[in-house]
Amino acid sequence: MSRGRADGSQKKRLVTSVLVLVIICGLLYLYSKKSGSSALEYGSKIRKFGSTYLGVDEDVDESPPKLGDDEEDGVVLKSIPVCDDRHSELIPCLDRNLIYETRLKLDLSVMEHYERHCPVPERRYNCLIPPPPGYKIPIKWPKSRDEVWKANIPHTHLATEKSDQKWMVVKGEKIGFPGGGTHFHYGADKYIASMANMLNFPKNILNNGGRLRTVLDVGCGVASFGGYLLSSDIIAMSLAPNDVHQNQIQFALERGIPAYLGVLGTKRLPYPSRSFELAHCSRCRIDWLQRDGILLLELDRVLRPGGYFAYSSPEAYAQDEEDLRIWKAMSALVERMCWKIAAKKNQTVIWVKPLTNDCYMERPPGTQPPLCRSDDDPDAVYNVKMEACITPYSEQNHRARGSGLAPWPARLTTPPPRLGDFGYSSDIFEKDMEAWQRRVENYWNLLSPKISSDTIRNVMDMKANLGSFAGALKNKDVWVMNVVPEDGPNTLKIIYDRGLIGSVHNWCEAYSTYPRTYDLLHAWTIFSDIEGKGCSGVDLLIEMDRILRPKGFIIVRDNRKVVEFINKHMKALHWEAVATADAEGGTEKDDEVVFIIQKKIWRTSESFRNVE
Repeated sequence: MSRGRADGSQKKRLVTSVLVLVIICGLLYLYSKKSGSSALEYGSKIRKFGSTYLGVDEDVDESPPKLGDDEEDGVVLKSIPVCDDRHSELIPCLDRNLIYETRLKLDLSVMEHYERHCPVPERRYNCLIPPPPGYKIPIKWPKSRDEVWKANIPHTHLATEKSDQKWMVVKGEKIGFPGGGTHFHYGADKYIASMANMLNFPKNILNNGGRLRTVLDVGCGVASFGGYLLSSDIIAMSLAPNDVHQNQIQFALERGIPAYLGVLGTKRLPYPSRSFELAHCSRCRIDWLQRDGILLLELDRVLRPGGYFAYSSPEAYAQDEEDLRIWKAMSALVERMCWKIAAKKNQTVIWVKPLTNDCYMERPPGTQPPLCRSDDDPDAVYNVKMEACITPYSEQNHRARGSGLAPWPARLTTPPPRLGDFGYSSDIFEKDMEAWQRRVENYWNLLSPKISSDTIRNVMDMKANLGSFAGALKNKDVWVMNVVPEDGPNTLKIIYDRGLIGSVHNWCEAYSTYPRTYDLLHAWTIFSDIEGKGCSGVDLLIEMDRILRPKGFIIVRDNRKVVEFINKHMKALHWEAVATADAEGGTEKDDEVVFIIQKKIWRTSESFRNVE
């Protein structure tokens, strides 16, 4: 009997121990749920705003609602969580943590890990991106070309690593940009003038009387090359990946210079064929010979007839055995591509692309690389794999012996030849320009109480159509990233033909840019469009907040239902209404409304320090 009682006592103690363990585990689980960071659960806190727009340390466990959760009249969301401060530079589709977490099997040798890999909806960060500690309103253009606040991009490793190349220097609370680069120690301005001299352009000005307008700068560094081209009426798409020098594009955009996060990897760049008059690579660390020259062939696709490729590298001078081997192989490749040397001096060579298909047709049978298939669409770019083939010209380009484009600035308002690809007439083009001129004048009248001449610099048109919104801003000191939806029509080639720049994108996903990089977003029927795709309007609001600078503006042009939907989220996003008006300027839709919003500046308790 005593033995049985002892066994019973042991059982009671065992049950008690198990219950205590279960309770402890339950408490730990609840605590971890309460302090979890985001949809990816990287272990960081989410904070909500305090009443003074300074975040408090009160943790929240709420998730943002999906589109439709707040459809009842009068329902206003009280909070959207704030991401942990360490995610202040999050780029959702270029997030290394996502790649590690999901164990994506990527080929590092072809740069797949630097390409876009977007999180599935259940793994998205459904929280607002906070500014870094001490964040300040950016320095205004044109002063910003030469200096930015260090607190806004607190990364100075490039100043040390590239100190001998004059990329950037730390000057107290600011970071300065002397205009240097890996190949141009004496400044981008002198380097640009030298290139124009090599090509015998008038007065050593690279725009060649307006004939050279759009440039692709591959591996752009901090984009000083593109920044100094602007004074010559040349606009460059400065391109670099989110690699070991991961803040290059962030610096470029903070400076007010057009730039985009991208890489020559396995997929086509998000630009149509025949978009650029010049491609540029100054020691951009790209192996142009890999995979049968596929990366050089991608540059060939986006270059116009008679376009140039400026290559500054030791291989162009060929001093040692390895440089000489690369130079010989690259020379043979470009010769088979029908490129010819236009100029060569020191370590820079400039090749020129042919004006017609004649050279392609005269190549011996079986010459590599081959011409692309006749059914290949050279303008299809969104998630389209590169092909190691030469893109021949259309019959129109072949007969015209070039693109047939007017010099800049007449190019902006002259109906481009590729209008016919969409069945658009010159009359349609001109009426579109007139309508957007009136609309933009109306926008600026509504904005006028809030802005001065230097308030806005970086602008994005989220649905650019023919680019006439950007065209109407020609007298403002701004540049515009014209975005065309991936599901068409792909009017981006019209935009490039007008001497403007842009990219193809799907707004169900995050854009390839850093947080806080645009002063103004123009959203024309974007919300109506994604609703038809079944995407989340709330996700789009959070993404727009991510890429918009504090104190920046959003112009929504959409139906009243969309404006009501956004109004319900204003407090949660800490945006404020600037103006609401019936759409003017030749709108075809009676229910369109113009709604102008400004993003407030807010900080979490961690980031609220070192602020003036």
